[in-house]
Amino acid sequence: MAPASFDGLRILSLESRRANEMAKLIRTFGGEPFVVPAMREVSLESNRLALDFVEKLIAGEFDLVVFLTGVGVRTLMKIVEDDEKREKFVAALKQTRVAARGPKPVAALKELGVPIAVVAPEPNTWRELVDALDKEFGAGLSGLRVAVQEYGTSNPDLLEVLNEKAASVTKVPVYQWALPEDLQPLREAVLSVSSGGIDVVLFTTGIQVVHLFEIAEQMDSVDALRAGLRSVVVASIGPTTTEALSEFGVRPDFEPSHPKMGFLVNEAAQLSGKLVEEKKNKNARSMSARQAGLRVAVSRSAGSLEAEKEAGVEEKATPIAPIDFLHEITSRIASADSFHKVLGRIVDFVTTVIPCDSCFIYVLEGDKLTLRASKNPHADVVDHLGIKLGQGITGWVAEHREPVVLASNASEDSRFKLFKNLPEDRFEAMLSMPILCASKAVGVINLQHRHSYQHTTNEVRLLSTIGYLVGAEVERARLENENAQLTGRLEARKAVERAKGILQRDMKVGEEEAYRMMQRESRQRRKSMLEIAEAILLGEEIRKGQMAAEQKPANGN
Repeated sequence: MAPASFDGLRILSLESRRANEMAKLIRTFGGEPFVVPAMREVSLESNRLALDFVEKLIAGEFDLVVFLTGVGVRTLMKIVEDDEKREKFVAALKQTRVAARGPKPVAALKELGVPIAVVAPEPNTWRELVDALDKEFGAGLSGLRVAVQEYGTSNPDLLEVLNEKAASVTKVPVYQWALPEDLQPLREAVLSVSSGGIDVVLFTTGIQVVHLFEIAEQMDSVDALRAGLRSVVVASIGPTTTEALSEFGVRPDFEPSHPKMGFLVNEAAQLSGKLVEEKKNKNARSMSARQAGLRVAVSRSAGSLEAEKEAGVEEKATPIAPIDFLHEITSRIASADSFHKVLGRIVDFVTTVIPCDSCFIYVLEGDKLTLRASKNPHADVVDHLGIKLGQGITGWVAEHREPVVLASNASEDSRFKLFKNLPEDRFEAMLSMPILCASKAVGVINLQHRHSYQHTTNEVRLLSTIGYLVGAEVERARLENENAQLTGRLEARKAVERAKGILQRDMKVGEEEAYRMMQRESRQRRKSMLEIAEAILLGEEIRKGQMAAEQKPANGN
């Protein structure tokens, strides 16, 4: 067996309760964790059914109670608020046959001192539970009145089988699963999986699958998410989660030997390296078919029909029609969002249609390229990282207004420059495209790959087309920013002139002396000249207000 190490692979987990523990495990095994909680536990609006169950159990109306989760056991104890009734409830449980689906409800029941008649063996699914009940009770199950503690969502398969085998079955819901209050991390997870920004996805419960696809449906990205999951390594903690994945057309690459989080991460670390390579090789062989339609779309939008013949794709097989491509990219540019949001949308779009590990957009401001958008947010470098014109591959592309395409060994290129504060700067392949407006470079789009990657001619043309479309927006935003700065400077100058005039009047000094006084205050207080001017103007307004207030009574007399 290979050593247990992710070797820097990007691992997505949708764990909620044990998110911190999951992130720590992934780091321990050498992975880069992206832990995005996919659900939250919420109390039912009414605990009537749970309280009815407690009353009936105390009255001896159940012969068998099935607990599916440890949280369910503890939640029931919280619902029973009266101490006396809680004691009666535990006593009734001790007198009733109890079954547990796995180790977590077993642990919770042992805390209460409740004996357990049946425990489902691994992998602890409802099927193992039913088999264990059959083995324990046999035909006698048909005479038992059964209560089943549900968790999050109902399990119709389990209930159907028990209804066929037992005298009666009563559902006992105690809590339910809801989507997280903040959905943005889940949306970003959908985009990352869809665009190939993740190497491995770990699923620890079926609800995570349901919620991930629910968010994808809201984003109109179900097909993209499904395709993304098929192109990365998917690990399922056990058969129940695998069933949930299968319902959405996703087949996991493996299940751990034991359905536990530690085993899942450990075995994923052992297997993922090989599986990722196999997936990439498979994707490389099948990518030409998917890209053929994209090549047709880009070629058509450029007015070329030769590429369509070379691609061998019929018109009906085109997944992105020219009008759809143009509408998608221009709608993102034309949105009323801020410039940063527009650039972020462009990054999302580019990484969706062209597979890559990272994408950066730099904007040329004077003689410096400033990083304005990134596939993976870097709050400490976005808007701060600057590259001089001509510096590194990015600077060379802006200076020469020519693209650079490197399939491998990008760091060995003579124009390469390493930026240590960018994690994604450790790459093997690169596509760098100038953003042009009126034949003038206004920025650069960089696509980077951690492994060797041969960009197709049409991928280069596609990014070039996007560069042309984005160029006008970048230039417009730059001009707007310059106008805003110019307006700000003019307003600041006006404020300084007015404040200077007030000092001249009040201090009986000349214009030059008034200006020097403001400069001294600016240096001593470490405030800008505008702030000093605004303070003087505010004082003037207060003085005028006081004078007006004093004059009113006088005028009234």
